[in-house]
Amino acid sequence: MLNIYHVNSLVHWEEREIHLRDHMIGFFSQEVRSFLRSVNPAWDVRRVEAPALMPRSLVSSAYSNADIWIQEQLSTSDIALVLRPETTPSTYLYMQHILGNHSKTRLPLCVWQAGRSYRREQEQPSKHMRLKEFWQLEFQCAYTADSGNDYHAACLEPVRRMIASLIHLPTRIVPSDRLPAYSEVTVDIEVDNADKWMEVCSISRRTDFPQRYQSQPKKGAAVDHDVLVLEIAIGLDRCLYNWNIAADR
Repeated sequence: MLNIYHVNSLVHWEEREIHLRDHMIGFFSQEVRSFLRSVNPAWDVRRVEAPALMPRSLVSSAYSNADIWIQEQLSTSDIALVLRPETTPSTYLYMQHILGNHSKTRLPLCVWQAGRSYRREQEQPSKHMRLKEFWQLEFQCAYTADSGNDYHAACLEPVRRMIASLIHLPTRIVPSDRLPAYSEVTVDIEVDNADKWMEVCSISRRTDFPQRYQSQPKKGAAVDHDVLVLEIAIGLDRCLYNWNIAADR
């Protein structure tokens, strides 16, 4: 990781790190897929890529204009676009699309993305990894609220082990220091890099999926269900940063 712009929170990644990031994406995605299907073989797991630019109207109200990078509108007819601060809204939109337009797509459904997101982070040294442009790997795993499986509790230790197996530093599961409005419960996975315990992954049980889900039994009327979402959000840059620390020891 190089800071050759000499601007806090803007870094260059070199070829070795890029290859490692690609490996992490492949390994983590296969591990999450394997975990979900070990609990319930019915999981449908898919990858999607959405544009880094997105309509301002889709961004959570939790982000003010001071938090995000907004495109200048050159005319009143321009759609207000921003560089996405997270991948979730575009993933949700895709999930709604395939659930609404493909009769064979059913819950439980996991859609994941790996890509860059952008935020106006406070000026901090790069060692704190509060980057203005950063890589996210986010899994949005939607299931009916009346499911008998507590996917959130079941995934914590497998995800911790998954991360520890690549980074080779002490890891722990801790309650998050913040509970977003959309979440019933959020915990973090942290890595001890000798400077501090650094969050590299956040796992939430979200309640903000934009629509209910309708299932159709073989007999009888359709049934409406509330939807919960297991979100596994991994900071790939932070994983790379801590892997480098472990590799240098």
